[in-house]
Amino acid sequence: MLAGKTFTSRLIVGTGKYATFPMMKEALEESAAEIVTVAVRRVNLTDRSKESLLDFVPRGMTILPNTAGCFNAEDAVRAARLGREVGLSEWVKLEVLGDEQTLWPDNEELLAATKTLVREGFVVFPYTSDDPIMARKLEDAGAAAVMPLGAPIGSGLGIQNPNNLSIILERAKVPVIVDAGVGTASDACVAMELGAAGVLMNTGIAGARDPVRMARAMRDAVRAGRDAYLSGRIPRKRYATASSPVAGVIGSS
Repeated sequence: MLAGKTFTSRLIVGTGKYATFPMMKEALEESAAEIVTVAVRRVNLTDRSKESLLDFVPRGMTILPNTAGCFNAEDAVRAARLGREVGLSEWVKLEVLGDEQTLWPDNEELLAATKTLVREGFVVFPYTSDDPIMARKLEDAGAAAVMPLGAPIGSGLGIQNPNNLSIILERAKVPVIVDAGVGTASDACVAMELGAAGVLMNTGIAGARDPVRMARAMRDAVRAGRDAYLSGRIPRKRYATASSPVAGVIGSS
C-alpha cells in the first residue's frame, strides 16, 4: 500500500540513461515494476506530436514525476506544479539537490518544498539523506513516504549505512523506500532484507551491460529480499552450531 494505492511490485524504476527508448521500454517491462519515475525536465510537454519518452512507458504503469535537476525549493515546487498541470500526476518524487558533484540532497530546501507541496495537495515522496532526524521531519511535514539514499545517485556503491536505514525503518510510520546507489541485485536484496517497503533505482539497470537482463535480476532480488525479511533470519553467532545435532541419536552419550 502506497499513498492509498495497492501495488504488487516493490520495485520502482527510472527512465534515464538508457541508450534508446525501445531498450528502456523492454527493461521496464522485464522489471515487472508498476511505478516509473519520469523527470519533468526531460519530458516534451509542449509538442506532443513529436516522439516523447512517455510514448515508451509500458501501458498501465503509474507515472511518478520527478523534480530531478532542481537545486532549490522554488525550482522543485515549480517543476511539480508543471507536472500536475500537464496531467502527469499529483504524485511527485521530490528531489532538491545541494551539490552538483555529489548530488547529495539539500535537506533544508527539501523540507521547505515538502511543506509547500503538501499544502497544495500533492502526494510527496522526498528523496533524502539517510538521516533519521530528517526522515522524521519529512514525515511530520506530511510526506507520503520517505526515500533515504542507499549511496549517492548513480554511484553503484550499494547500502553504505545500514544502521541509519534500520533506525529510520524502526521509527517511520510511513513507507520507507531506499532510493539511489543500488549497483547490482544483491544491493537491492540487502535493502529489502532490512525491511524497506521498496527500492527505487535507475542507473543500476540502465547502466548495466545488459539492462534488460539486469531488470529481471533486480525484480527477483527485490522479491527474494522481501521474502527473507518476512521469514526472519537466524541470529548471528560467534561460533558454529551443528545443523545435525548428535543429542538424542542412538549410541550417543
